[in-house]
Amino acid sequence: MFLLSQKPSIADHYLAELRDVNVQKDRMRFRRNLERVGELLAYELSKTLTFKTDHVETQLGSAPSRTLLQQVVLATILRAGLPLHEGFLHMFDKADNAFIGAYRGHHINAEEEFEVEMDYITSPDLTGKILILIDPMLATGRSMEKVYHALLRFGIPAQTHIASVIASPEGVDFLQKRIPHCRLWLGAIDQKLNEHWYIVPGLGDAGDLSYGEK
Repeated sequence: MFLLSQKPSIADHYLAELRDVNVQKDRMRFRRNLERVGELLAYELSKTLTFKTDHVETQLGSAPSRTLLQQVVLATILRAGLPLHEGFLHMFDKADNAFIGAYRGHHINAEEEFEVEMDYITSPDLTGKILILIDPMLATGRSMEKVYHALLRFGIPAQTHIASVIASPEGVDFLQKRIPHCRLWLGAIDQKLNEHWYIVPGLGDAGDLSYGEK
């Protein structure tokens, strides 16, 4: 697991603005800060990928170079994940993309909390690919698990990464148990989930703050 806030950096400034109820009133800045965190997480994740060593011709000679050996597939849960997805796409500009419509459905019981509904999914072939699942908030982890297993109908990835801006300890624990081979890339881990299964202190509804209330 990689945690962006583990060491002080400009990421802390972006996370602070994302949480600030006054700064949140500027939707464009909120979306841009999600993009920025996505760019930083993508950069850190890129350090684990495989590169091809080669040479590139300049106007004055030949220079050693490294290029990404295999492009990734970016899979995003709509609609809150779009700005974070865009940040990843800035870094992996040749990536293929998958999109999933998933949301909290009706309440089941005290043990299962709620049903995760999915009404849309589109994806390229994932066989042998590097899959990055993107959602700004990792709360219970149930949506991410369901999306991951739904995507397997498009092929088994060689690697799977999960990227979120803010996570709960419960969500991290859930995914580490249910999808142990996935690596987590997180901005911060907060205190807990409340009785409504939202992250505390969190930042609110990332989809509403980005695009307006539903």
